[in-house]
Amino acid sequence: MKILSLIQASLGAALLSLTLSTSAAPAPAAPGDADTYDQREIVTKANELFGATTEGLARAVERVFAEKGRPNAYITGQEGGGAVVVGLRYGSGDLYMKKNGTKSEKVYWQGPSVGFDFGGNASKVFTLIYNLPNSEAIYQRFPGVEGSAYIVAGVGVNYQQSGRIILAPMRTGVGLRAGANIGYLSYSKERSVLPF
Repeated sequence: MKILSLIQASLGAALLSLTLSTSAAPAPAAPGDADTYDQREIVTKANELFGATTEGLARAVERVFAEKGRPNAYITGQEGGGAVVVGLRYGSGDLYMKKNGTKSEKVYWQGPSVGFDFGGNASKVFTLIYNLPNSEAIYQRFPGVEGSAYIVAGVGVNYQQSGRIILAPMRTGVGLRAGANIGYLSYSKERSVLPF
């Protein structure tokens, strides 16, 4: 029960932080096309990570572009997680920003979740990032709500947001994890065992 109370308190603090940061943060200038990736570039990079062109992946990218537009950064990586009501997720990858060219920066993420969520999965993750002013801005908590099923070769997408920065992780992998949950992912420069 103490763990559940701790997770609930953490989630409450994360959601309060999201509310405060969205109302207090000044809006940065919108990036121009030269500072963002087009859909063709993103599909090519996602195919390199996932190893093959799939119709599901192309549809997922098309949907995110239709809803959010052109991203100015992305992360390629892998993660694993599991849940029985309370869940954990750990991952690592490389962050690329359009304005930095092919230079990448290592990033790790971890986080708890709570909800009607059961099972486990190992996934490759391709995350589109919007309104990232610089690479240091990724190192924070990003609350999100998920409701997806992880099935062999399935692609799942959800959104996470902190202030104006929006993340759209696309996952495909092995395992079975079904349900809906609420939680956050904390991005860091170093791997952490603690999900908080």
